[in-house]
Amino acid sequence: MRAVLQRVTRASVEVDGEIVGSIAAGWLVLLGVAEGDESGDSERLAEKIVQLRAFSDENGKMNRSVIDIGGSILVVSQFTLLGDCRAGRRPSFTSAADPDLARRLYDEFQNAITRLGVPCSAGVFAADMKVSLVNDGPVTLLLDTRKTF
Repeated sequence: MRAVLQRVTRASVEVDGEIVGSIAAGWLVLLGVAEGDESGDSERLAEKIVQLRAFSDENGKMNRSVIDIGGSILVVSQFTLLGDCRAGRRPSFTSAADPDLARRLYDEFQNAITRLGVPCSAGVFAADMKVSLVNDGPVTLLLDTRKTF
C-alpha cells in the first residue's frame, strides 16, 4: 500500500457537488492499494499513520501524533499513486490492485484507524472526487508498506 500524507488544518472531499467527507486538523491520506497487498498491510499502515509524530508541540517541534492533537484523518482512494511513469508518455497502472481487493483493503484501513481511536472520514471509492485542503506547514510524507516498514 502506498499513502501520501498531507498534514492539514482542514480538508474535504466532494462527489457530484456534495461534500461526502471532511475534517479539521489532522491527516489527509491519499491511499493506493497495490496488487499483492494484504489485510496486515492495512493494519500496519494505519498504526504507523496514527502514531506518526509529525504535528508541532508547544516548542514548534514535530513531536505529536494525530491522537495527541485530537485530530482526524480523511482517507481518499487514489489508484494513481501506483502509476509507473518510467516508460512512454502515459502512466501504467498494472501494479494497482484489482478493484475488489482495493475496496476491501481501503475499507479495512479506515476501520483500523477508527479502532485505533482516531475519527476517520472518507471519500467514495472509485468515484470522481474533488479534494480541497489547507496544507499545514506544508508537511507531506510518503509511506509505502513495501519500503517503509
